[in-house]
Formats: sequence, structure tokens, C-alpha cells
Amino acid sequence: MKEIEKLDAGLPYDFWDSEVNARRKRAITLTRKLNAMDPNDEAAKVPVIRELFGSVGSDPCVDPVFNCDNGLNIHVGDEFIANYGVTILDIAPVHIGDHAMLGPGSKIITVGHPLSPKERRKHIGIAKPVTIGNDFWMGAGAIVLPGITIGNNVVVAAGAVVTKDVPDNCVVAGVPAKVIKEITDETDQIC
Repeated sequence: MKEIEKLDAGLPYDFWDSEVNARRKRAITLTRKLNAMDPNDEAAKVPVIRELFGSVGSDPCVDPVFNCDNGLNIHVGDEFIANYGVTILDIAPVHIGDHAMLGPGSKIITVGHPLSPKERRKHIGIAKPVTIGNDFWMGAGAIVLPGITIGNNVVVAAGAVVTKDVPDNCVVAGVPAKVIKEITDETDQIC
């Protein structure tokens, strides 16, 4: 198998492979373009966001400086907001529902590396997808690690590190993040 095929199949892969790196270079080129655009011209930014991401709902907003590894593995719903300094390392797919807000400096990570230094010297990456539901708010500096599924109507507190799946309708906080409060789903009351 080629390294890119291993990556796409969810197997360990060589992250220095030229085909794998081509995805990263495309993402760097498009994020540089997006980050350099006039922040007051949201309409001009939308086509670049749509070119960078795999799929985008209505009214996306991505503030500078945004970074990603691929871009095409990012799938967001309607009214997606990425505040200043957001990073999505989308080596594996990242699916985010409607009405999601990612706070400044927050990170969604889909890639890890082996604990073994022998394997790390071989440039081995291990990618696992991240899935996030609707009505999500991620506070400043929070981190979601590889392979995590987060439900609908979830708030991740500032600085939290999400290491395990999160159910619907709650607030998680801490390192590692734990449920600290249940919250009501009021979406059926929105006009």
C-alpha cells in the first residue's frame, strides 16, 4: 500500500511521504490566502473557505490566523465560526454540525504518533477522526484529541482537554475534561 492509502484507510502512515505532504502544502497555500484577506470582506472569504474545506454549510466565518493540515477533511454545517488562532489538524476527517463556535486558540487534533522513539523516527502518524454535533461551543484554548465524538449541545470550557467521548447536553471542563454540568437543549424553542 502507498502511504496515502494507509492514511486514508486509518492505518499508521509515513507523514513525510510526498503525497501526504502534498495535502499539507495545499492547505498551507489556501490558509495563507484566507488569513491574508481583508477581515471586513466576509463575502470574499467564503469562496476560499469552500475551496479549503471538504464541505461547508451556510454563513461560515473563519478569522485569522487559521491553520489546518488538509482542509478537505473538514466538514462543517451552517453558521460555523472559527475565532482567532484556531487550528484543525485534519489528517483524518473532522465533522462538525450546525451552529458551532470554536473559541480563540482552540484546537481539534486528529493525528498522534507512537510512544516508541524507534517508530517516531520512522515518521509514523496515526490518524483518528473527530465528530462533533450541533450547537457546539468550544472555549478559548480548549483541545479535542484524536478519535473523539462529541454530542449535540455541548460546551467545552476554556482550557479543557477532551480525551474521551462527550454525551449530548453538557458542559465539560478540566484536564482531562469531565462533565461538570448538564444543560437543557432549547433548540425546539427557537423560532
